[in-house]
Amino acid sequence: MSKKAVILVSGGLDSATVLAMAQAEGFECYALAFDYGQRHRAELLAARRVSQAQGAAEHKVIPLDLTAIGGSALTDNSIAVPDHSDDGGIPVTYVPARNTVFLSIALGWAEVLGADDIFIGVNAVDYSGYPDCRPDYIQAYEDMANLATKAGVEGHRLRIRTPLIDLSKADIIRRGQALGVDYALTVSCYQADSEGRACGRCDSCFLRQQGFQSAGVADPTRYQ
Repeated sequence: MSKKAVILVSGGLDSATVLAMAQAEGFECYALAFDYGQRHRAELLAARRVSQAQGAAEHKVIPLDLTAIGGSALTDNSIAVPDHSDDGGIPVTYVPARNTVFLSIALGWAEVLGADDIFIGVNAVDYSGYPDCRPDYIQAYEDMANLATKAGVEGHRLRIRTPLIDLSKADIIRRGQALGVDYALTVSCYQADSEGRACGRCDSCFLRQQGFQSAGVADPTRYQ
């Protein structure tokens, strides 16, 4: 393969689908995960399982300590993970600046690899209302990336690829199923236990359950 891409792989169903989609485009895929002190650490094992099962060229885990600033139910154990709610607003599971931090490191690795494409599984349809999942944020980040890097200055246009941005969760699952993604390997729950079993109550669990139901696909999720 002549073209490389960095894929942010969290261990959830969205990023597993994105990895499969990038491979279907003919990219040699370099999977990037982050150990940032998240409450749901089972996702790190899931990310490695997904990367290995789907044949990523490399799987790299970057250690970060976002618990040092906290501010999220996912990085501060004193903040409870809430059950799903439709009350609107940005939920306490939002991790301050997470995608900006993750994309910055992905951008650096892409430069080192000579990759012009970075794939991230953000979605603006069935999602939790995070501001760093919106199309205008992604466009602004891509513009910045091409101003801030040697690659961009030298004419290697860097692209932040978001193939799921306009898809419903059901559509994402259908795409992944068609590409052979094994969703039993993935973990989406914000408070999965050490064995990767989901709580079935948080916002991420709700969106996942609804997605499988709407897609007419059997849900392989293991619950506590």
